[in-house]
Amino acid sequence: MIVPDHPELSVVQQCTLIGLSRSTWYYHPVGDSAEDLALKALIDRLFLEAPYFGSRKMTEMLRRLGHRINRKRVRRLMREMGLEVIWRKPNTSKPHPENRIYPYLLRKLVIDRPNFVWATDITYIPMPRGFLYLVAIMDWYSRKVLAWRLSNSMDADFCVAALQEAMARHGRPEIFNTDQGSQFTSSEFTGALSAAGIRISMDGKGRFMDNIFVERLWRSLKYECVYLNAFATGSEARLGIGNWIDGYNARRPHQALGYRTPDEIYFSAATSPVKAAA
Repeated sequence: MIVPDHPELSVVQQCTLIGLSRSTWYYHPVGDSAEDLALKALIDRLFLEAPYFGSRKMTEMLRRLGHRINRKRVRRLMREMGLEVIWRKPNTSKPHPENRIYPYLLRKLVIDRPNFVWATDITYIPMPRGFLYLVAIMDWYSRKVLAWRLSNSMDADFCVAALQEAMARHGRPEIFNTDQGSQFTSSEFTGALSAAGIRISMDGKGRFMDNIFVERLWRSLKYECVYLNAFATGSEARLGIGNWIDGYNARRPHQALGYRTPDEIYFSAATSPVKAAA
């Protein structure tokens, strides 16, 4: 938009013409410090173990591990990572009026076939010079990961792209369950579901147990893949995570599935229904 070496217009004139302040043009965002990145990786591990820890308890845990840190900084880091504790908090903020919150439809529901219920969630992937966000779409009955995407931002686009890929490859579910994150309550995401005739279900705010199967996926993925490999680049992360998910789908037997793999359950007719219970 701005051409620094324009033969006729200076940067100041160009900024004036498009209504952009010079400070905005010259500003270069500062990335996370090495210390913040290390703290985020540690917070991520601690949160996997205790998703009921808020910023107060997380601060105390970090201090016990030798970090001199205050709660304000911990709260900021957790907010940047998109971490939210599982207990209900006072309703101090309301969703944007355009972002409708849908009721939770899965309580006491017997899920006895593939493509009845799909679910999704986003998790944080620590990197040496920043972090990425991973979204996955799972068939609740078989636990199969139907599609996934990595992104360096928390916008809705990569979630919609994963949804579109899942539907293109596997059809569509009757019900789709999400949390109340802004990506999933956005008109782009809910609009894609509604256009496909899919019923929308949303977890209670702060209740990770409502989407427990995807939460278990994140725990296994991080301890068996992400933390062991310490990916240096986004390309390495995509390759490593993709290989792990392929193995999870095709070669990992689940006790809850009668020691069959997600692919075996999803692609074959089960002789006896598997009831999805947390």
